[in-house]
Amino acid sequence: MGQIKIDYNADGIEGLCVITPAVHIDSRGYFLESFNDRDMKEAGFDINFVQDNLSGSRKGTLRGLHYQIRFPQTKLVQVFKGIVYDVAVDLRPGSPTYGKYHGELLSDENHKQFLIPHGFAHGFLVLSDFAVFHYKCDDFYHPNDEAGIAWNDPVIGIEWPGVTGEYPGSADPGNYYLFGTGKIILSDKDKLLPEFKIFSVKKV
Repeated sequence: MGQIKIDYNADGIEGLCVITPAVHIDSRGYFLESFNDRDMKEAGFDINFVQDNLSGSRKGTLRGLHYQIRFPQTKLVQVFKGIVYDVAVDLRPGSPTYGKYHGELLSDENHKQFLIPHGFAHGFLVLSDFAVFHYKCDDFYHPNDEAGIAWNDPVIGIEWPGVTGEYPGSADPGNYYLFGTGKIILSDKDKLLPEFKIFSVKKV
């Protein structure tokens, strides 16, 4: 486990972990191991990752909050270029931190990784001009299995960095701004995601 440092149970939420790999820097630049199965097992994580995903997004893009219904995924997320604010929300029925979130700044400078287990909704906001976001999953993508919660839900109360605006009663980002000038960019599907109080009567 010498190549990684782990902050277990981030913000007191069981299972959420922030992982910082060892970075080796010299005059040429740097080198790090973005994933080492042996180190992960020594740290207590025996996860069979089966799919890697990569997305590129421009500033102000917000993806989420998404979760899987019948085929939940553990995700190991990191940023290869730029800066994002990454968020996980505890949706596990019976969890003492049900409905609580933890947010983490991930960047190509701090090299942090965020380990998000089954039972969480996940989303991120791009704070740099552009960001390349990578994540490993322990199950394959299943079409029509994805659901979500409004990114701006007032019950969850996520404090997205640099975002101003008032909740309009829906996920529509029309009256929100990033750093006072740029607008929040959502997919048409994410604009229609329901409030947490609607989700909370259901089971993950």
